[in-house]
Amino acid sequence: MEDRVLEIDNVSKEYRLGQLNGRTLQADVASWFARLRGLEDPNSKIGADPARIRGETLMALRDVSLNVNRGDALAIVGRNGAGKSTLLKLISRITLPTRGEIRIRGKVASLLEIGTGFHPDLTGRDNIYLNGAILGMSRAETAARMKRIIEFSEIEPFIDTPVKRYSSGMYVKLAFAVAANLSPDILICDEVLAVGDLAFQQKCLSKMRDVAQEGRAVLYVSHNLRTVAELCNRGVFLDAGRLTCDGTVDRAIELYGGTGARDLDRDLNALPRPKRRGEAIRMHTMRITNTESIEYEMDGVMRFALEGTATISEPLLRLRVTLFGSLASPAAMTQSPPFEVRAGERFKIDIAMPLDGLSPGEYGMKLSLLALTPQGKSSYYDTVEDAGKFIISEDPAVNDGFRWSVRKWGNFRMNPLQLQSQEVLP
Repeated sequence: MEDRVLEIDNVSKEYRLGQLNGRTLQADVASWFARLRGLEDPNSKIGADPARIRGETLMALRDVSLNVNRGDALAIVGRNGAGKSTLLKLISRITLPTRGEIRIRGKVASLLEIGTGFHPDLTGRDNIYLNGAILGMSRAETAARMKRIIEFSEIEPFIDTPVKRYSSGMYVKLAFAVAANLSPDILICDEVLAVGDLAFQQKCLSKMRDVAQEGRAVLYVSHNLRTVAELCNRGVFLDAGRLTCDGTVDRAIELYGGTGARDLDRDLNALPRPKRRGEAIRMHTMRITNTESIEYEMDGVMRFALEGTATISEPLLRLRVTLFGSLASPAAMTQSPPFEVRAGERFKIDIAMPLDGLSPGEYGMKLSLLALTPQGKSSYYDTVEDAGKFIISEDPAVNDGFRWSVRKWGNFRMNPLQLQSQEVLP
């Protein structure tokens, strides 16, 4: 017990969906009576995942229990929406749990989002003092660490500039330098480190390793599984708000690689479509063919086979792939050269998708079959929003800072899809 710095007992966090100011007193009273009777909210239009969504609320975390000791470097692993960031915000006391209790022994320093804990109108130096005060340190204690923090951040020429003028990379450098060098008992780091360049990220990982070896605790969230395996000595796996594994890092990574839409085979035929899509030409199945773990290195190539049927002929059909990062914004888009399908045929195409320029992280795929009109507009035949997911991890031995620093969320256009082969199925 003396070595324990964090205890989480049966913690749940519930969020209300939609806009709070869109509710009326009558609707709230009706929702309250419905919950008392164990029924869905009668005003709700949400019908997905009744185990996690009831009425107009979302259970971001459900009955999570976890203990962390000094010296633990704990990886918190799970797909987007699993509850990782919610858990870190609860530990950081940014928000409160709906149920359960969190007991912390010592100081907590958090690096969750760019700019968290900084006042934009204060200089970098003033924000260092501010963060020290938040951690309960005196001005003299913070001043004693000031030189070390500034040197680690590598932004000394700008330390007396208001941080609202900083780039995202400068924000992260200063934020991590502050969090790691103010001697917290628990250091929390979300995947925000991906904004920085590769050399600084390696420097941060080395620092976190030193923090754990000094007898403090590190909580680390990242989709970069290589750094997770390199840094952490323990792993937990979150799935749909539940903690389903607390054990080795290898086991957590293994579970992470097999969840949700990361299956190698996807039944696209059963997935929902926008109105009238998939009637004339329809995608049925997708199989990823050149990996067993849905994990690729930077600048790798994904290969997959797509099967579908056509009730009309289309000589200039194209496949478009749109990738989404963890902020649910388009990260990249690419499409194939035109190919022909004939009415009444079942077709299969083999596709190679270059992953050049994509930063490490988890990506979701949207697939569309379309043709270009003579005016250059897109005419869509079929669209599947959630066709699959995959992970990109970097290899420091073969990748440099330039490729690492390509923006994740910027409508980046990749090289075209390569149509490897096409055949008509019986």
